Amino acid sequence: MNDQNGNTAILLIHCPDQTGLVAAVTDFLFKNNGNVISLDQYVDRQAMRFFMRVEWELQGFSIPEEKIDDYFGTLVGQKFQMEWQLHFSSQRPRMALFVSKMSHCLYDILQRCVSGEWPVDIPMIISNHDNLRYIAERFEIPFRVFSITRETKAEREKEQIELLNALDVDFIVLARYMQILSDDFVSAFPNRIINIHHSFLPAFKGAKPYHSAYNRGVKVIGATSHYVTADLDEGPIIEQDVRRISHKDSVKDLIRTGKDLEKVVLARAIWLEIQHKILPFKNKTVVFD
Repeated sequence: MNDQNGNTAILLIHCPDQTGLVAAVTDFLFKNNGNVISLDQYVDRQAMRFFMRVEWELQGFSIPEEKIDDYFGTLVGQKFQMEWQLHFSSQRPRMALFVSKMSHCLYDILQRCVSGEWPVDIPMIISNHDNLRYIAERFEIPFRVFSITRETKAEREKEQIELLNALDVDFIVLARYMQILSDDFVSAFPNRIINIHHSFLPAFKGAKPYHSAYNRGVKVIGATSHYVTADLDEGPIIEQDVRRISHKDSVKDLIRTGKDLEKVVLARAIWLEIQHKILPFKNKTVVFD
């Protein structure tokens, strides 16, 4: 997002590929005095699908903010069978955090927010354990524990959904939240739940991935951030990274390196989400530069 020149609007678009798409969007902006500051497009030739992200300055734009969505849909979107999202740089996203007992990702996220690196608000940290409450208190962020058992899972998740909706949360980050979300919970926030997985998916799933990697003598470890879907750890991938290791590395070395990767990869994914640079389609994502 570009706030140096004032408030901007961002459109994320995808639709069947056809002639005239770029011209239609840019002509809509030109005719309404919109100064484009960023435009990125991509065509998936196999799916014959067109993807675009365009950002323009709102200063001097002839359509009021509250009417842009309707005007665009009527004049452009419906004509080309587009699916689109409209965002404004002046609106700070609201991000809820889900945690359990591991703190490395939580600390990294909070530091980036408090330092002003990320223009995002955190209205609530939710956990299934009380272990990390002291961190939330240190950063003066509300912390809520939902103790979950097999018998209470459905009711607790219903309460969580109601809370998140009441807080007007834009997206959720699972910062090493060690609890599998139900299909009902996931369906309430489609492509709005970001997870970090301790592996360069799909290898070494389970409770002790670094021990498994060590026992296999791996030469590369990684981390993957993805949107959560009903299929466990198989949602659209947002960001990944790897580090080379060797036989000299102990399990502790792998865990330390892995945690570093988890923090960085999750941070990159969150930053892309805040900037509205991710466009999910089916089980993949288009991530704009």
